Amino acid sequence: MLNPSELYALSDDLPALDRPVLVHALTGFVDAGNASRLAREHLLTIGSPRTVATFDLDQLYDYRSRRPAMLFVEDHWEHYERPQLLLRALRDADGTEFLLLDGPEPDLQWERFTAAVLELIERFDVRATVGLNAIPMAVPHTRPTGVTAHGTSRDLISGFEPWLQRVQVPASVGNLLEFRIGQDDRDAFGFAVHVPHYVAQAEFPAAAEKLLSCVSEATGLRLPTDELHRAAESVRAEIDLQIAQADEAASLVRALEEQYDAYTRGRQNNLLAESPAPLPTADEIGAELERFLAEHTRNGDDPPLG
Repeated sequence: MLNPSELYALSDDLPALDRPVLVHALTGFVDAGNASRLAREHLLTIGSPRTVATFDLDQLYDYRSRRPAMLFVEDHWEHYERPQLLLRALRDADGTEFLLLDGPEPDLQWERFTAAVLELIERFDVRATVGLNAIPMAVPHTRPTGVTAHGTSRDLISGFEPWLQRVQVPASVGNLLEFRIGQDDRDAFGFAVHVPHYVAQAEFPAAAEKLLSCVSEATGLRLPTDELHRAAESVRAEIDLQIAQADEAASLVRALEEQYDAYTRGRQNNLLAESPAPLPTADEIGAELERFLAEHTRNGDDPPLG
């Protein structure tokens, strides 16, 4: 492996961090409802970000598979949206500093990249690393947003119940990072918020709100989500209006509601309960998730999620 330290450059004016939390939300993998992007953008808006480290993305990025945008005006090229992969320091509502790793998921040198992040985790004495993700699920938008929690220790995600028992999916850098951190005997966990599959291609701020609420609950960071909550209420009203005008969609949502309610009543140990219409089994839902992720990987592009 090439030297991981040569993959990034530290900023000249580094903050004095006190065992911070590191949140990572890389783009390029599944992001149903754009939940991770919305959460990341919200953090950058409220957190007064300062760059801590910049990665040499030329060594990690496949420009031909994910071409950056350029702006052409009349007779010249005016702007190039250069992709960046940054580690930044932010502050929560109480002034507590934490780190955010954001930018494109590397296409190349995954092991070297994860080794580089592990160096930075050690350099800043990170106490816990948290990953954000969002996946499409057969759940209704009219019920509380669910989440699948995972981590290097069950103690880190106590209070979060498992949903899928076993499923094999294509890897992501974020999940590999959590795996390698665990092998390094450090704390890492993540949250995959459940986005109703019928709104997975649109922005679903309720899922972003849920992600940040989970991060706050698990880490003690105070991350305000008032703006996301207002946006979620607005989107909820719009979805309700659209569904009310489509009988087939309304029937689907009612079936999902019955399935969800039966699950929360504890009648069965999954989201399959009594329903007037045939509903998928846990294995079928897992297989559908595998298919979704596998197709995304074969295409080599971001899924059409917004």
